[in-house]
Amino acid sequence: MEFKHVSVMFDEAIEGLDLKSDGIYVDGTLGGGGHSGGICAKLGENGLLIGIDRDKDALMAAEKRLSQYKCRKQLVQSNFSDIKAVLEDLGVDKIDGALLDLGVSSFQLDNPERGFSYMQEAPLDMRMNRDDSLTAYDVVNGYDRDELKDIIKNYGEERWAARIAEFVVRERANKPLETTTELVDVIKKAIPAKARREGPHPAKRTFQAIRIEVNDELGRLEKALDDFLDVLKPGGRLAVITFHSLEDRIVKDTFRRRYDPCTCPPGLPMCVCSKVGDVERPGKPLIPTDEEVETNPRSRSAKLRIAVKK
Repeated sequence: MEFKHVSVMFDEAIEGLDLKSDGIYVDGTLGGGGHSGGICAKLGENGLLIGIDRDKDALMAAEKRLSQYKCRKQLVQSNFSDIKAVLEDLGVDKIDGALLDLGVSSFQLDNPERGFSYMQEAPLDMRMNRDDSLTAYDVVNGYDRDELKDIIKNYGEERWAARIAEFVVRERANKPLETTTELVDVIKKAIPAKARREGPHPAKRTFQAIRIEVNDELGRLEKALDDFLDVLKPGGRLAVITFHSLEDRIVKDTFRRRYDPCTCPPGLPMCVCSKVGDVERPGKPLIPTDEEVETNPRSRSAKLRIAVKK
């Protein structure tokens, strides 16, 4: 299957990085190289792109796509949360900018083998890095009722989390749930008919929650944001594209904390903790244009936030 992915908010992200032709930039979620192509197009021969992805298929596709550009390239199979180790291995101290696109690639969603989609029959997998051990099968069939409920409620923001967890546990007592369609059927049984007719696909939030758990997406994101901000040069920029409120809240709160890290109790007449912020005041997030949402519905929930290092 060919690696295809439509880069969300492409122009806004590339412009937001304020690229320098001889700069060092990291695409922490390389995918098929869509955003990286935009970065490389702005870099000269002395510029360097460092592309990171957990997925071997993505790295292979990106290497082919980016071969047309003259800048230097280093593509690494890793997680963006390991950015400091990646840079150390490459002998790079500081970078001029970085981009994180936190959406699941169209290739992964549409490839039946990967198990990300609730619309296609597939094994329960959902690993972004297929070398990882934990799969969706392990979560669905191995976690107890309360663990499932908490994951579905907290990561999926699903109001029917308790019922879904109860139905999954009851169903798997007969035989393990092995495929996406088996899980979807259980979710549909758990959610009342009226609720199923309203809003998005009834399995959307549960699948999102399980995917986040399998890949430890939120935990890795919190670590990564601080590490990326640490390795930015003065004036360097970190651009982050999120797709749901949990991610966006983490990005917003991290940027605010790095701008104003004061830990003094409220009510003090002046700051006494002496903690000073190292990023400029964060601006409001950018959202896709109506035209982009019309041509690429998956961009509908996207938000782009940019932090600038002092």
